[in-house]
Amino acid sequence: MAYTQAAAQAAFENILSHVGQDIATLRTGRATTQMLDPVTVMAYGAPMKLIEVASVSAPDPTLLTVTPWDKALLPDIEKGIATAGLNLNPVVSDDMIRITVTPPTGEQRKELVKQLHQKIESGKVMLRTQRGELKKDIEDTKDDDGVSEDDITTQLEELEGIVKQYTDQLVALSDKKEAELLKL
Repeated sequence: MAYTQAAAQAAFENILSHVGQDIATLRTGRATTQMLDPVTVMAYGAPMKLIEVASVSAPDPTLLTVTPWDKALLPDIEKGIATAGLNLNPVVSDDMIRITVTPPTGEQRKELVKQLHQKIESGKVMLRTQRGELKKDIEDTKDDDGVSEDDITTQLEELEGIVKQYTDQLVALSDKKEAELLKL
């Protein structure tokens, strides 16, 4: 694959998006619909994502509601939420599931911050891996006709600038989420 600035930015943007989605699942004490993204439900004999079988909403900061499109799936959805390891307790009422979101304790918040830093570090590793692949692509053009050493040096400097830009965005994402996690 030949290096282009647009392709590099698209690859780094995908990594940033992935990390953003990953850290959105960390509980801040406020109910968000993304909290239930990791939930899978056994429906119709196959595992399905919760959002494929129900609508999820957060009517207020301490409550999530899950309304299945097929009411027969209520017990399966309840079980999926309870076993997802999210430390949430679903309560079935009428034709929906209500989940009260309690704010995490101080100790839980510290643990969430640790998890956040692990996820951000994982994102930085993904950026470095992608940088290595793109750097190799640039260096492989050394023997091509019409490519000078100056072109390669310019592209490598350009790549480093892009990597720094996305690393800074990851750090900003981390700082914002950490502030949310520690906010009482």
